[in-house]
Amino acid sequence: MLRARLGDFSSIICFKSAIVGMEDALGDKTTAIALTAAGRSRGKHLAQELNLVRSFLSLEDITYKLGSVLGQEGTRLCIIEKIQKEGDVIKVYTSETFCSADEPQGSTRKCTYTLGAVWGALEQIFGKRFQGKHTESVLRGGEYDVFEFTEFS
Repeated sequence: MLRARLGDFSSIICFKSAIVGMEDALGDKTTAIALTAAGRSRGKHLAQELNLVRSFLSLEDITYKLGSVLGQEGTRLCIIEKIQKEGDVIKVYTSETFCSADEPQGSTRKCTYTLGAVWGALEQIFGKRFQGKHTESVLRGGEYDVFEFTEFS
């Protein structure tokens, strides 16, 4: 446990306030780059901690392992509903993402930190470099927040 009395978790409200403050000070694009990079770093370390580096797991096993550590039994960053491969693209379907929490419908907010965390973990698991992007959002009519990853050639 990181803190004796308050425990390991803090409020989404407080962290999102920090994000808004960063956006006000640095701008939206710079903040998005920084948060995505921070998420990727977290995801890479997470995959290493779980001994998932180049693990050759099925997509179902990856979904379960990442879902356990990022979901309700873990850090509660998001729920990973499913991971699918469509041609050369890996699609990760998430819900209750940290980034979309308390955002109004129609908001243009993108998942940055959450995208980055999944991105970093997948790069370690597959031993490949990916380009990641947030392609569907629950804030803009999607059923899920969908992240798509394409391998760099």
